[in-house]
Amino acid sequence: MIVLISFMFLSAALRITSLVVSMRNERRLREAGAAEHHAVTTTLLALAHVTYYVSGFAEGLWRLAPADGITLLGLALYAASMLALFWVIRELGRLWTVKLMLARDHELVTSTLFARMRHPNYYLNILPELIGFALVMHAWYTLIIGLPLYAMVLRRRIEQEERIMRANFAGY
Repeated sequence: MIVLISFMFLSAALRITSLVVSMRNERRLREAGAAEHHAVTTTLLALAHVTYYVSGFAEGLWRLAPADGITLLGLALYAASMLALFWVIRELGRLWTVKLMLARDHELVTSTLFARMRHPNYYLNILPELIGFALVMHAWYTLIIGLPLYAMVLRRRIEQEERIMRANFAGY
């Protein structure tokens, strides 16, 4: 039980930390004239993320999820996803937010990470984070029901980002 509660606090702290970075970058981008796109999808993603976490926490507590091999696998996957998040934040720098924003002086990031994979934040952070989180919590209902629902909204976001990137960056 102590593992679950500790994990809940740690995961909440990591997400809050990333939101603080996002809000700081968003404020600076807006001050420099950046425009936000598809705010409704951003709101849906935020709601999906919070709902997934709350559902997973509740299910983990309800199940009294044991600390076992599945927990360790989930912790490893979750830790790797957080490393990926910090890597993406470092690569994008001032451009990284949870919102879809386009700065006036926006430049296409072509670092090795972004040259090899489109949307690494989603594929290396978000999806492994959600799977790892559910595994730690033994939250099977959250994983089986919540992940596909989340993925539907995430797919919509990826399509929106693709359209914006193609429209604003030659050769994207």
